[in-house]
Amino acid sequence: MRQVWRVADVCAAEAGLMATLPPGALMQRAAAGLARRCALLLADRGGVYGARVLVLAGSGDNGGDALFAGAHLARRGVAVTALLLTPGRAHAEGLAALRAAGGRVADRPPAVVDLVLDGIVGIGGTGGLRETAEQLAASLTGQRGRDGTPATVVAVDVPSGVAVDTGHVPLTDAGRPRSVRADVTVAFGALKPALVVGPAAELAGEVELVDIGLTPWLRGTPALQVIEQTDVAGWWPALGASSEKYTRGVVGVATGSATYPGAAVLSVAGALAGPTGLVRYAGSAKGEVLHQHPSVIATGRVADAGRVQAWVCGSGLGTGEDSAAELRAVLAAPVPVVLDADALTLLVDGKLADRLRGRDAPIVVTPHDREYARLCGEMPGDDRVAAALRLAAWMNAVVLLKGDHTIIGTPGGRAYVNPTGTPVLATGGTGDVLAGLLGSLLAAGLAPERAAAAAAYLHGLAGREAARGGPVTAPDVAAALRPVLARLG
Repeated sequence: MRQVWRVADVCAAEAGLMATLPPGALMQRAAAGLARRCALLLADRGGVYGARVLVLAGSGDNGGDALFAGAHLARRGVAVTALLLTPGRAHAEGLAALRAAGGRVADRPPAVVDLVLDGIVGIGGTGGLRETAEQLAASLTGQRGRDGTPATVVAVDVPSGVAVDTGHVPLTDAGRPRSVRADVTVAFGALKPALVVGPAAELAGEVELVDIGLTPWLRGTPALQVIEQTDVAGWWPALGASSEKYTRGVVGVATGSATYPGAAVLSVAGALAGPTGLVRYAGSAKGEVLHQHPSVIATGRVADAGRVQAWVCGSGLGTGEDSAAELRAVLAAPVPVVLDADALTLLVDGKLADRLRGRDAPIVVTPHDREYARLCGEMPGDDRVAAALRLAAWMNAVVLLKGDHTIIGTPGGRAYVNPTGTPVLATGGTGDVLAGLLGSLLAAGLAPERAAAAAAYLHGLAGREAARGGPVTAPDVAAALRPVLARLG
């Protein structure tokens, strides 16, 4: 997994590293990596020599990084123009280096710009861009290069104006982001939360991490970790010569109803795609489930389902007394459970939340934002990582907070973010597929936080796979899980 670090931890690490280096050496490392990536981007746009680059330089070290990078590019024959947002407070050494390399300073952007370097505000900035800087950032979409295409915008460490520790993006009264929208962000030494969570992650574009020697100096606990395919592949249960359907795990699925039989069909499809050897369905949609999935063992009630290693409960279940009774039966079983959709509503309306905190077996809950609000009394807000961790601690459960960048929070304070999320999954029934897959992973023996992380990762990949064929439906996502899992190994 890739680790993501808060601003305070990054600043402390930088201070420790700089104490061992000659003055300015760390900034030179960052600028060299930044200039290298810019040169590669310029080469793709028609060549480095003769390219036109605009450096937007603020007053801090972020502006210094951009100015030094501009000096590197100028020495390679790039026409570099710097626009200083606070001319009297620009980084003196960086500005001198740029001028010595042939760069120039102007009070307005040139007519032709191939690449813009955003060095306005770094990780110490708060509150979004001020009005003048915000208007300048908004104008970047009008910049065009030698070939007439929009200028490539490269952010230095983070896009200027975003809330670095949360990924929140302040908006103007007109609804525009008070921040830069980058095509590429070159991050130094460590990933920051704004590069992987919240609306800021979309503004960061493609993220490249430049090694400046910071890793040994990063201490304490990361803010969160980014799930990678190698992690999921490493967790995946291995089959052996003696494997059979019961040793692979049995998952119980208590979902769907006469009103919502599709939820049962979809959650069972998600469970069948996972690594378990057998699925037991319990509910009033058993006819539809058996018609679509004849390998499933189906009964009408949880009490009659037989032994399982994990339960999935809630998708399309309903919120009446019969549904509440089924949820109570699931919670009484001494196995891990996934609670989704109507099960979460029943926890609130049926006052069953106290049953969770006293339960010994693991629990995973899978709310979207409105379900989170029903559980907590408020929306997740600007800091979705903190929101997931608060709910995890209160419920003593692993929380999979669904969204474009799904967050997994644990009662122990660990947090993960899924990088494969896609807006195409924002359609009815895809959460049912996710819940079924998650239950299958739990029944196969994965620890709850690993099961949640793996399910979110694979579900996102399935959404992307399904989108290749056009508009996406939940059955498409369920079907796409199979090729996704086939490529996992």
